[in-house]
Amino acid sequence: MSAAPKFTAEKLLSIRPWAPNLFSFTMTRDPAFRFVAGQFARIGVKRPDPGNPKNPSGEKIVWRAYSVASASDAPILEFFSVVIPGGEFTSELARLRVGETIYLERLNYGFLTLDRFGPARDLWMLCTGTGLAPFLAILGETSTWTHYRNLIVVHSVRYPNELAYAEFIRTKRGRAGAAQLHYVPVVTRRGLPGTLGERVPALIENGALETRLGLRIDATAARVLICGNPDMITATRRLLGAREMATSKRGKPGQLAVENYW
Repeated sequence: MSAAPKFTAEKLLSIRPWAPNLFSFTMTRDPAFRFVAGQFARIGVKRPDPGNPKNPSGEKIVWRAYSVASASDAPILEFFSVVIPGGEFTSELARLRVGETIYLERLNYGFLTLDRFGPARDLWMLCTGTGLAPFLAILGETSTWTHYRNLIVVHSVRYPNELAYAEFIRTKRGRAGAAQLHYVPVVTRRGLPGTLGERVPALIENGALETRLGLRIDATAARVLICGNPDMITATRRLLGAREMATSKRGKPGQLAVENYW
């Protein structure tokens, strides 16, 4: 008996542009595919591979990792992507039409999950750009709303039109008695009324973020998920490390979990 393929063939269901450089897409989900909110999947698209003597089919599958933006029990999968001009993956994805084939690896990946943490009052989710995606999935889990008193989403972008999913987050609510959701948009290159304008590490260092919310990021009360730009992650980890907050490791729960994008 031959081994089962490492991936399944799915169908592209929708593509939604948010800004010239940002879009989200949905696809069918194999019933056997399982993941924990905060994890990522590997998505594949076919593209021409002419002139390759080792590949007579003339096509190849290009794979990219994407954090899942939909809840773990959703019947479809949703992803949030940046457009890379001339990119091998996104240029081919942009060519696809609804109903065409897109591939999904059977395995899930990543450790940006809430099971990394012990109990705490507040869950901080700090992100830049498309690093928002895993937090959308986490907000879709009922357990997220019952394990914490405050859920804080801090989404940093360069321009106002990059605040994708803002209305979805603002209107997201748990059942009665569930956690309170705080949404903090940050726009760094073009001011927007009601938003903060400095980068996330600067907002932590100068206290503006905590002052805005009236909540303290400390090792006792807070657990922090960080996703996005590696420079932001490095600087934020350094600042929070000075507050005696450590990255969670297997068998040794801490107060931080991170996922680098690119």
